[in-house]
Amino acid sequence: MKKVSNFVGRYMAWIVLVIAALALFVPVTGLWIQTKWINYLLMVVMFGMGLTTKMSDYAIVFKRPGDVITGCAAQFIVMPLLAFVLRKAFRLSDELLVGVVLVGTCPGGTSSNVITYLSKGDTALSVGMTSINTLLAPILTPLLTYLYLRTSVSVDAVAMFLSIIQVVIVPIGLGLLINRFFGKHTQRISDSLPLVSVTAICLIVASVVSHNSEKILSTGLIIFAVVILHNLLGYLCGYLIGVLFKMDLPRKKAVAIEIGMQNSGLAATLAGSAFPDLAMATVPGAIFSVWHNISGAILAEWFSRTSKNDNLTADEP
Repeated sequence: MKKVSNFVGRYMAWIVLVIAALALFVPVTGLWIQTKWINYLLMVVMFGMGLTTKMSDYAIVFKRPGDVITGCAAQFIVMPLLAFVLRKAFRLSDELLVGVVLVGTCPGGTSSNVITYLSKGDTALSVGMTSINTLLAPILTPLLTYLYLRTSVSVDAVAMFLSIIQVVIVPIGLGLLINRFFGKHTQRISDSLPLVSVTAICLIVASVVSHNSEKILSTGLIIFAVVILHNLLGYLCGYLIGVLFKMDLPRKKAVAIEIGMQNSGLAATLAGSAFPDLAMATVPGAIFSVWHNISGAILAEWFSRTSKNDNLTADEP
């Protein structure tokens, strides 16, 4: 099981890509995964995050508050702002605008922790930022979404708040409690958690892409260009913020990856639940889910090479 889980975790980007391509061009392969299951699948991913998170992961907030505050502030400033700029540049429809903004206002994804580790970045900082950003999401994601979309579409911020609490906070909290009181037992299943999480992510991607395959293909290259630029500019801005605040190389990598990689599964879920009349709003999150895993894997390979000739060492997870 450990070998299978490690294989799946290592090649997650390509597995997700194959699943997405299959769902896009042969949608019948994913239509059996009902859209109402997406919430539960995302809850499985968040529960797994809770099981692998310890209370000590939050201690970094008190040990290195400056780094965490900088990273978290940048997370909720840079990506929503980039979404707004890209909307103006590409003149996106309201439906696609909602999806892109939701990707920007959601917290960083758990995959950023893995990519940071593979990049020989500051993994402790990455885990800390992801944890704090996720806890802030119930307040900041609905608030920022409302601020950026209020003149374009109707936003039910309260419904978004409750959805994030249900889908994100409750499963993570439950996982934390189980890990806290039954840590010896959770250690026994920890090797299989990557396999479970990747399976859930693949099912989410397959469901969203297959049910929206015609709409995705009809958007042409515009939405793909927007999603790719959103992700890449997030990496770039994150790295430049690290330079601005004179962080060392591992911290710059962590901030760049944390900002560029989003919890796009949550974005797709919120698009479907909070904006049910805007079917295309789920598309950016679905595409981002595929793309940021590919770009993250490529970035990790490049970043890891930059560490071979310096004396900086990354924190172990």
